[in-house]
Amino acid sequence: MKVLVIGGAGFIGSNVVDRLIDEKYDVTVIDNLSTGKIENVNSKASFYLCDIRDVERLNVVFEVEKPEIVIHHAAQIDVQKSLRNPAEDAVINIVGTINVLECCKNWEAKKIVYASSAAVYGDPEYLPVDEEHKVDPISFYGISKHTPEHYIKVYSQLYGMKYTILRYANVYGIRQEPKGEGGVVSIFLDKFLKKEQPTIFGNGEQTRDFIYVEDIVKANLNALKNGDNEIINVSTNQAVTVNELYKSMKEIFESSMSVNYSEERKGDILHSYLDNKKAKDKLEFSNEYEIKEGLRKTIEYYREIYKGMGEVAMSE
Repeated sequence: MKVLVIGGAGFIGSNVVDRLIDEKYDVTVIDNLSTGKIENVNSKASFYLCDIRDVERLNVVFEVEKPEIVIHHAAQIDVQKSLRNPAEDAVINIVGTINVLECCKNWEAKKIVYASSAAVYGDPEYLPVDEEHKVDPISFYGISKHTPEHYIKVYSQLYGMKYTILRYANVYGIRQEPKGEGGVVSIFLDKFLKKEQPTIFGNGEQTRDFIYVEDIVKANLNALKNGDNEIINVSTNQAVTVNELYKSMKEIFESSMSVNYSEERKGDILHSYLDNKKAKDKLEFSNEYEIKEGLRKTIEYYREIYKGMGEVAMSE
């Protein structure tokens, strides 16, 4: 089966590509390398340098490769950047996805798996948030991740293309850059390794549903053959405060580092964790990694990276 991973040089996308290669899929990667890295791209995958805003180039790739399934992870992911530049956020996330859908239609892709976000829900009215919860985003990023869901459903109705929309909780793990809304783990990790004081925005009691990247990868692969025409949360169904996250990382590092508290940021949701019952039912998915296990694997990976850079800070 031919699978095209758009954004396949990025954090989540490159991990998905690796697993697809391991499972013997024929994999093509598209990425503009604005945040992705060429060294993340599996050598067994075909690679095209391409921006999803470039309609002509995108159609060329589809014409040559003719993928059966498209996994779409290319996006502007920074909530704060979306507030500073909502037009660019919308062009990348909304118009870019429409361009992808047009190519799927033109070249008869059978299915698209779309990476959406918990940000579409906005401030929860109840917890855990299930897929029936109203959609009411409080950031432009949340709007730009939700709007493509409507386009995907209508393209499916008009042209018979299947889809699975995956609404991710806060993903962390190897290859994540220390920036962006979902990057609090990697931001803390970077600070610990450099022996710099981390900052927590607000009082640290805000909660998130932190899910390890390998669980996200598993959900994507399960979506190749399951979850047709469904919107599905991918989560742990567990709330973890930012203070608890910091404490766990501090313990793993055996660090005495203190934390700096700063004012809350606009567009940030205070409390969120996602119900994952539908994922178990429709995707045959359940997360395998508890937070401390995922953190240990992530920290081990980056310790090796920072050693090579001469920046690693071992136990204090």
